[in-house]
This record gives sequence, structure tokens and C-alpha cells, in this order.
Amino acid sequence: MHVKSFVFYICLSPLLTQLAAAADAPNFDWSGAYVGGHVGYSRGTANAAISGAGTSIIDHPFGSLTGGLQVGYNYILPSRWLFGIEAEVSFFNALAADDVAWSRTTAVNDIAETIDYMGTVRGRIGYAFDHWMLYGTGGFAWTLGRFLQTPGVTDDTDKLLRVHAGWTLGTGAEIPLSPQWTARLEYLYRNFGGAGVIFPSGTTANASFDVHSVRVGLNYKLSNESPGANHNETPQTQFDNWEIHGQTTYIQQGYPSFHSPYFGDNSFTPWAQTRETWTMSAFFGFRLWEGGELYYNPELLQGFGLGETTGAAGFPNGEAQKSHFPYPRYNTSRLFLRQTFGFGGEQEMVESSYGQMAGKKDVSRLTVQIGKFAVHDVFDNNSYAQDPRADFLNWSIWAAGAFDYPADRLGLGYGALAELNQQRWALRFGYFLVGNEPNSNEFDMSLFRRGGYIAEFEGRYSLASRPGKFRVGVWADTYFSGSYREAVDLTLANPGLDPNDAILQTRTGRTKYGYYLNTEQSLTDDVHLFGRWSWNNGKNEISAFTDIDWSLSGGVVVDGKLWDRPNDKIGLAGAINGLSRDHRDFLAIGGLGILIGDGRINYRPERIVETFYALNVCKGVILTFDYQFMANPADNTDRGPISIFSGRMHAEF
Repeated sequence: MHVKSFVFYICLSPLLTQLAAAADAPNFDWSGAYVGGHVGYSRGTANAAISGAGTSIIDHPFGSLTGGLQVGYNYILPSRWLFGIEAEVSFFNALAADDVAWSRTTAVNDIAETIDYMGTVRGRIGYAFDHWMLYGTGGFAWTLGRFLQTPGVTDDTDKLLRVHAGWTLGTGAEIPLSPQWTARLEYLYRNFGGAGVIFPSGTTANASFDVHSVRVGLNYKLSNESPGANHNETPQTQFDNWEIHGQTTYIQQGYPSFHSPYFGDNSFTPWAQTRETWTMSAFFGFRLWEGGELYYNPELLQGFGLGETTGAAGFPNGEAQKSHFPYPRYNTSRLFLRQTFGFGGEQEMVESSYGQMAGKKDVSRLTVQIGKFAVHDVFDNNSYAQDPRADFLNWSIWAAGAFDYPADRLGLGYGALAELNQQRWALRFGYFLVGNEPNSNEFDMSLFRRGGYIAEFEGRYSLASRPGKFRVGVWADTYFSGSYREAVDLTLANPGLDPNDAILQTRTGRTKYGYYLNTEQSLTDDVHLFGRWSWNNGKNEISAFTDIDWSLSGGVVVDGKLWDRPNDKIGLAGAINGLSRDHRDFLAIGGLGILIGDGRINYRPERIVETFYALNVCKGVILTFDYQFMANPADNTDRGPISIFSGRMHAEF
């Protein structure tokens, strides 16, 4: 079975089981408005004609996981015939090249077309049986194509946007899961008409394509006409064997101009700039058997960090990923299996949340987890500085800055872990795949010969009757990386050799190791302290996180009960981030790290102060105002300081 199809099947099989169980539900009222999301697999064929220095005809198949959103309205007749209208938009997978419809490579240039999104507006005609509904659908379809020529005449890559207009037909079946939720299985065919461009070079390109999609969707009914229905009630998210949570976070961040006598490829530009990021995600939990749970987290990701997520080691936006998506892209951010073995004795109630189903569990337990997730879901947790969607934004404040945990460019990865939990302590150990090179989306599959190992001890205590925790973590990553010192020596021995080419020549299997200390302490019901110290050996290239070899951070979070705003909170924190001698010497001769590199450096540790106020607008909606002061950005005292202003809107259910 194709790996993408296998992933798709694993994601959906528990939901399909739930659909079968819903057959005993009472008759469902399909009338009214609804919103929802979908995920599936799309396969298409593109036809392109390119003319310039000769003519090329291209027939190119492409395929990808896709995900998106829909909104619609149904009207059902007494005869049970249903008429409706639906608008939807779908986005391609976040992996590089998954959005490429066609491409041509020659000795002179590369020409390609990528698909930013696919949209439809469709009518629906269906028939509602007792416990399910069958429908056909059709209408108008369009997509936005991004034509690219590299190298370009006016830029490194010339980009031209064109709309392909066309039509769509499909069919599907839908079944109720509860009075508010329905699930569907759908097939859709979309035919996108031709579109063409003339590049500044004079080369022309004309293309068309069609796409077949098989997908499942989940809809939430906005209206309920049953007697006594509460139209303002909170959506039900917990059911006998499954749960759903959702969130969206929008961040607008920028800074005014600042002092900068020079800047390099990985620098914040000295003139004012602003950038935005946006995410929308759902988190499903499925109870499979006693102690067995499957979790699935589909997400849409869009936006750019400041400087295209370069310019500071303690980067100021924790939602900024390193892949830079001008339009949303779909990603299976988490897909993992968790098995819990209870040892009996005292139990505790676990609340429903992202990545956790509600229920009672033995306090003394062993938990095993395997699949795709983020290392920070389990390790280096902190109650007051952990989630950039809810509290501090700076990377070196919500995480241990020198903890170079294995991940792809979105901060996610594949691994397995075991956690032994007791009343006063917990012990965790995990193994994770590492990238096949630094800052990579491709993982090294040489299991156990290369990879990341992490162990963490968590202790829980009371100080003056106030709860506190401390965590001690040690880690070691073995992966292909270059040596800073060897690259410096090679550059000095070969005048004219670029240090970034030199470090590529030194890449081999190496080990980076380090540790972190993490504490949290409540002073009162409303005032809480936290702190972190982290260190790594600083000899080799950073694998995945950021260019920090030692970091000290800490701060305070105050809940709004003190000023009669119990759901508000305010935070104040600071961080100092530094580099090893080898690392700073490499940057001084023009080397580039993952996030930093000004072409040269007058080294001083990076210093950051961050404060925020999180305002509860209404239930589930938080508006945050954030300010960060950054001295010595990218560990360079020649540039800055910088004042960074952010606004964040976060909503969840």
C-alpha cells in the first residue's frame, strides 16, 4: 500500500468505526447551516506546453494529501429529498514539492507551476434515509496556479499568479454522529481549465490539469430546530469513544527600523517590517481498547516569520515555522498511538484537552507512545511557559533554548517514548528520528545507528504548601553534521573558500549532547514563577531547533483574579542566549546557522525581555498584546536593539 494512502487509512479507520456505530441513532434533521473540515488524498494529471528556446510538451501526474474547510446550507423537503449549496477550499500537503503540478528542468533554468489552493462552489442534491444521507454534487471549480521560473530576470525566481477556472462533479454519503456533528465520505472530480503566462524572459507557459479526490469530512451543524434548542450552547466535544478539540491562532508581528551598520543573509533587515502567521487545527482522540488511544491532529499552516524566520537565535514568534507558506498548507501534525498500563491503587481524573482524552487513570502507570508528534509535547514541559498560542512567544522562553531536539522544519518528528508515572515523580525516555542533514524535512532512517535520545526526570513537591515541579533532562543526537572548528580551519587554509561550503565538506556522523533544567513554582493562587537553564557542547551544526549553545530564562505569570479579570493573565520574562567559542568563530568568518548569521559578528550574548497581556474576550477567545525588547540580536552587539510588537488572536473549543 502506498505510504500516503496507509497514513490516510490509519487516520480515518477509528472514525469509520464510529460511523458504523451511529446507525442506531434516531432520525436526524439535516436542515440548516453547517461548517466543517475535510482531509483526503488527491491525484491529478497536468498538461503543459512551454515555448522559448524550443517547445516542450509535458504530461505530469501528481498527488498529495490535502485538507481544507467547507461551509454550506441544507434544505430538506417533507419527501426527504435534500437540496443544498456548499463552498469549500482545499490545500496541498506541507512537504516540499507536494504542491507541484508540473515542472521542467534544463541547463538554463527551471520552470514549474505550483497549486496554492483549490476551491469549489457546488450544489447538492440528496436523499435522507433514516440514519444516513446520500448525495450528488456539482458546480464551479477554480484554482490559483503559481508559475515559477528560476533563475528569473527580475528576481531570483520570477513568479506569476494565474487562476484556472473549471467545473466539478462528485458524490458522497453522510451520517450523523450526534445532534450537532456529522461525518461524510466523498469523492470529487475537478477539471481546471487552461491558464498561461509570459515570463519576463519571454518564455511562455500554458497549462491545465484535473484532480480526483477521495476524502472524509466532519461538519458541525450551526442551527438546531428541535424544541428547546439552545442556539448559543457550547459545541459538544466529548463522546463515549472519541473526542474533538479545535483551535485557530493568528499572530501579526513587526518592528520599527533599528541601528544596523551591516546585515547578512540570515539577518533581520534594519528597516521596519511586519509579518503574520496563522494556524487552524483539530485534535481527535479515539479510544480503541482498554488503555489504548489513537490521536490525530490535522492542521492548516500559513505565513512567514520575520526575516523569513531568521535573524535571532531566540526567535520572537513561536508559531513561525521554517517553510514559509504564502497560502495555507495541510499537515498531519500528529498521528500517534498511546497505550497506558495501570498498576492499580490511587486514581486521578485526567481532563480532556489537546492530546489527552478525559477519564480516570491509575496514578501509578506506565505509558508508551509511538508515532508522529513533537518532542515538546512530552519533554521540557512547563505550566507557565510552554505554548506560544497561549503565553510567551519567544522560542528561548517557551522552550529550553539550547535543547536541540529532533524535528523537521515545522517542529515535528517521529519517535517512541515510555513514561513511568508515580505520585511524586515521573521518568521519561524517548528515541526520535533525526534529519538526514541539519534543518531538514527528510529523516534519517538508519534506526538506532543515528537518532536522538532523551531522558527526563520530573519531581513534584510543595514549598510552603504551594505546588512546584522541577525537571532534569539529558539528550544526545547522532546525525550528519559539520564541525564549526574544522570549517574554520579549512577556510583559513584555503583563502577564497566560502565557510558555508567548507562546513559541508566536514559533514559526517557526529554526536551533539546537552542537558536542561526546568522549574516552576506557584507563590499564590495567582502568581507563578518559572525558569530554565540549558546547555549543549556547541561543537557541531545545530540539527533542528535554533543557534543557541547555552541559555538562561525565567519569569512570572500573574492570573487576572487580582484585578477581577479571572480569565486574563499577564506575563513578564527574560532570556540570555549564548554561543560556544567554535560556533561564534564560524559566524565571525561569514558562516550561517539555521537562524542567524550577519556575515560577521561582534559577539555578545543575545538578551531578550518579553511581556504580554492576554485578554479574555469571551469564552474560548483570547486577544494578546505582546512586546519584546531584544539586545544583541543574533549575538551581535553591532546591531540593534530591536523592539518587537505582536498581536495574537487565539480561539478554541
